[in-house]
Amino acid sequence: MEGFVDFTNRCQGRDQLFRATQYTCMLLSYLIKNKADKKKLVMKLKQLESSMSSGRKMFRLGNMVHALVAARKTAELPDVVPRFCLTASNLTRALYFVCDAVLWVRSVGLQPDIDKPKWSNWATKCYYYSVLLNLARDWYEISQKLEQAAQEEKAKENSCWDKHNGELNRVKCDGSRGFLLLLFQILKRNPPLLLDLVKNLCDLSGPLDTLGIYKTNPGVIGFCGVLSSLVGILTLASPHLKLKQ
Repeated sequence: MEGFVDFTNRCQGRDQLFRATQYTCMLLSYLIKNKADKKKLVMKLKQLESSMSSGRKMFRLGNMVHALVAARKTAELPDVVPRFCLTASNLTRALYFVCDAVLWVRSVGLQPDIDKPKWSNWATKCYYYSVLLNLARDWYEISQKLEQAAQEEKAKENSCWDKHNGELNRVKCDGSRGFLLLLFQILKRNPPLLLDLVKNLCDLSGPLDTLGIYKTNPGVIGFCGVLSSLVGILTLASPHLKLKQ
């Protein structure tokens, strides 16, 4: 079992490195595309971006199995909201990898009659719903911490100078920026939650654009992809920064 976990972690790590390179190429090619003397460089960047995208297909099997194993684990969580959000997210992510595998089969010519637009649309929707479910879980965690902070403040109305809750209590004592300052302090004190929220928000840019819900450009998608990938690499390298399931 430990060997399997190590295998899937290696797949995820390499996938994140390929993904970071892919979106870096997308961002750089967008930034220099209008410069006449950079046309060859833009072409090379696009070729490298395509190669990284194709290379990531090698890690899809490991990622799909990892998503299924994660779904099995999250199905045993005691809290109903995280249990539903994370299990559904992992299952829809596994379906995304299935759709992506079907598209790969078509791209290598094994089944050229596969309907590419239909499967691409399904893949994008699965990925989109997975990210939305992750964001729902993030908001649940934030709301729990907001409620906890409010209860602590209510129980300690005169403890604005309390050392442990000094920052949160000062937010209440100031009374002007209320919710946003409290939210800022909560995220500041919980780096794993902040990183997970940033990653999921960044991951929304691609499917929102592809599905036509909110059109952006390759520059925005590239920047969000790079940032999301860096967060993913950071949490793999430092597991204590990964939001616990």
